[in-house]
Amino acid sequence: MSDYLEDIGLTEDELRAARERKQTAAARAAFFNKGGASQPSAPTALLTRATGIKPEAIRWLWPDWIPEGKLTLLAGSPGTGKTTLALALTATITTGGEWPDGTKCGEAGNVLIWSGEDNPADTIIPRLMAAGADLSRVYLITGRTDEHGAILPFDPAADIPLLGERLAGLGGAAMLVIDPIVSAIAKDAHRANDVRRDLQALVDMASAYRCTVLGISHFAKGTKGTSPAERVIGSGAFVALARMVLVAGKDEAAERRILARAKSNIAPDEGGVSYSIEQADAQGIQASRVVWGELIEGTAREILGDVEQSDEERGPREEARDFLSGLLDDGPVSAKELKRDADQAGFSWPTIFRAAAELGVEKRKLGMKEGWVWALPKISLP
Repeated sequence: MSDYLEDIGLTEDELRAARERKQTAAARAAFFNKGGASQPSAPTALLTRATGIKPEAIRWLWPDWIPEGKLTLLAGSPGTGKTTLALALTATITTGGEWPDGTKCGEAGNVLIWSGEDNPADTIIPRLMAAGADLSRVYLITGRTDEHGAILPFDPAADIPLLGERLAGLGGAAMLVIDPIVSAIAKDAHRANDVRRDLQALVDMASAYRCTVLGISHFAKGTKGTSPAERVIGSGAFVALARMVLVAGKDEAAERRILARAKSNIAPDEGGVSYSIEQADAQGIQASRVVWGELIEGTAREILGDVEQSDEERGPREEARDFLSGLLDDGPVSAKELKRDADQAGFSWPTIFRAAAELGVEKRKLGMKEGWVWALPKISLP
């Protein structure tokens, strides 16, 4: 015998045994691979022993507000500036800037944006410029190609797996914005099974590439006063799959807006931050941008309930305005003292915030220890 087995110096008995093993293996392969095609194995459940999974802490883009590599929803009523808010967050991420609560973003990262509602050239890019974003780190998803190289519209309901290939080439991305998130659902956004199936691709991509997905949504009509998380339009599966739900509200009387945490199972689910939207110049183009205000205490329901009061419910607000004006008549007062006095008088802190906006109260942060000081417009702050 002059084959490989002989070349490696086996004895006759060893050669005979090796040939038998070879023939047996060939017969087994022929049995399981009739006609040259492999036969599928029976489906089975995959189990991983807990000891084989390395525990790790939650990673954050914005500590306790936007988790890394998970789905976050940003929902609110029309006019709250949800897209402008998303672009303000984008600016912080791409520059490694500071979040509204003073925490540092850390390392600058890339952001991908798909928008089914706003034009990139006359809306998104000017707003990013007004927000101070690093445009070299922002990528607009403008389409996809087919197998023939033809350019087609990008469909978030079907094309999310294609982004994985591009993310690897970019060196990763910190966040993907989908505006609106309902566009990622191919069938019925009010059916839990359809929502769970279609959003799973986004959830898997977020986890695999540690890329936060920020999905923008709206409040359903006629839900004012109910639980903020339950007001998100569509199936409850949107909220169930999201690890964080942020909600935005607008005070029509004072032109004040708030961003609050409505749902989270990985961080505190209360507290908010006020903001306003102003027009700014972006190389000769007027564009809206977010101006962050102060942090607000309370649950999302309390905070939204205060800014969404109807005209018939303005009695307590007027009382709060008179109360606050009386406290500030003698000069500037620290926010801590104001909050203490408001609590004793039975006013919620969000109501005092709204009253302050209506009075045009000026606020200034004197330092980390001194905190914020409030004063009426005609009284100079220190």
